[in-house]
Amino acid sequence: MVRVVVVDDEPLVRAGLRLVLDPARGIEIVGEAGDGVAALRLVREVDPDIVLMDVRMPGGDGIEAVTRIRAAGLRCRVIMLTAFDTDGFVLGALRAGADGFLLKAEDPELIEQAVLGAEDGAAVMSAAVLRRLVTLAAEPPAPAGTPPEVTEREWEVARLVAQGRSNAEISAALHLSLATVKTHLASLFAKLGLENRVQLAILVLEREPGPGRVSPRSR
Repeated sequence: MVRVVVVDDEPLVRAGLRLVLDPARGIEIVGEAGDGVAALRLVREVDPDIVLMDVRMPGGDGIEAVTRIRAAGLRCRVIMLTAFDTDGFVLGALRAGADGFLLKAEDPELIEQAVLGAEDGAAVMSAAVLRRLVTLAAEPPAPAGTPPEVTEREWEVARLVAQGRSNAEISAALHLSLATVKTHLASLFAKLGLENRVQLAILVLEREPGPGRVSPRSR
């Protein structure tokens, strides 16, 4: 079972997510919280696999909560779930260390698929958010091209991550073992000071802008 914590200040939203996330698909909701402070306490207590985290909440917002979760070294993946898709929220959440960003208006089935995909290490991003990131990357603040400290093979892996490919898909595309793909990813994170695949995808988009870089499969 994929163990999930739901964090939202609206009880109705939490109840709706309980209906969406089907135990028959291998998803178990192990706790709920109404703000970021309670979320951090709950995550420490129950050690979930995935946290579905609202962005705007009184008493401690989601971006601050994910920042504290990452600083504490907790292992869970965090998917931000919100009604807002403005640049500040998206980039703030992802740069804080969130593993993905979905809009509450998404089809319920896509939210369920995103939870299962995040557990498998896939990039988790709303199609609308991906389009916005591509637009933001059209004027990259970072220098273009491969970072000097990264090898060409590592950058090939990074490009495929930005397309939303799983480790298995990267392995098949580049004719590498899964262990080698994981080694390249670990090296990329260490060299570039990144925490997850989404931050790596943003960096690729900044350095190599263009809608062709991102696959709509990455949700």
